Amino acid sequence: MRAAVYAGDGAFVVEERPTPTPADDEVLIAVDYCGICGTDVHGVRDGWGRPGSIFGHEYAGRIAALGREVTAWTVGERVTAEPGLVCGRCAFCVGGRPSLCTRSLAALLEGSFQGAFAEYVLVNARQLHRVPPGLDPRAAALAEPLAVALHAIGRSGVRAGGTALVTGAGPLGCLHVAAMKALGVAEVAVSEPSATRRTAALAAGADRACAPEELVEPPPFADVDRPVDVVLECSGHPAAFSAGLAQLRPGGTLVIVGTGAAPPTLDHHRVILKELVVTGAFNYDANGFEEALRLLASGRLPLDALIAPEDVPLAGITSAIDRLASGAVGAKLLVVPR
Repeated sequence: MRAAVYAGDGAFVVEERPTPTPADDEVLIAVDYCGICGTDVHGVRDGWGRPGSIFGHEYAGRIAALGREVTAWTVGERVTAEPGLVCGRCAFCVGGRPSLCTRSLAALLEGSFQGAFAEYVLVNARQLHRVPPGLDPRAAALAEPLAVALHAIGRSGVRAGGTALVTGAGPLGCLHVAAMKALGVAEVAVSEPSATRRTAALAAGADRACAPEELVEPPPFADVDRPVDVVLECSGHPAAFSAGLAQLRPGGTLVIVGTGAAPPTLDHHRVILKELVVTGAFNYDANGFEEALRLLASGRLPLDALIAPEDVPLAGITSAIDRLASGAVGAKLLVVPR
């Protein structure tokens, strides 16, 4: 099979790799589309990526081959898949928080993951989800990042009729915007330095968008003119964390979604005086993929605004990541391995 392999120094090269053979409990997926995630960008720009590895974990495709013990699926079915396999037995899995599964975290840290910037990807059958009939395969590739967004929105506690601010309007930030509007959040504001991405956020459903320097940070005991119930920090920039915290009403919640190399500084006086909640969101809920697929198939999301119209070939991944890192693209870029 052809695969885009990370060669180090910010570059991918297209190589011929052996097509994997499913073990008894595994399934081979022929990849139709795979989204480029912010973590792929960080893997290149911040040195997280392991040379020789295959990135890509937001994908949809068709079952190409089955292991001998896999009986609930058939060749040709349209599917998407979770990038990690949770154990289902640890305290976090049993307690309904599979995003904190000890097995899944260990696999992530050991660096054994091989992704879907390739013609085929191999997964355990327990990672599979059926794509609803009629859902475009390009949209189905959004299931993983949308599940991540829904988890973060759930962690925020925002309700229909509430108010929110999203800091960072990259593809994941825009998904947060669209999902919250579909769930009935009354007003969603966006802070983003790129004019292109501010436009993308408005197309995704944001009620207003501003540049980061327009957000004021009053003293810890004071409120801004239009405080919000929740902030979803999707940029990974320390300044956005600080500015987002200052936009919260008393009792509000900031959810850290975006990752970055530089840690933020926490204004503990603001947190104390307003009894703010600061929490993180990692991966998705146990039913996150199914909820995401239902929402994608519901017609309530502006899919044309969330997905870039052009497809990215395997040989174009390096330049696509450069475009994402520069803020020149707001919608999701999809890699087509064939």
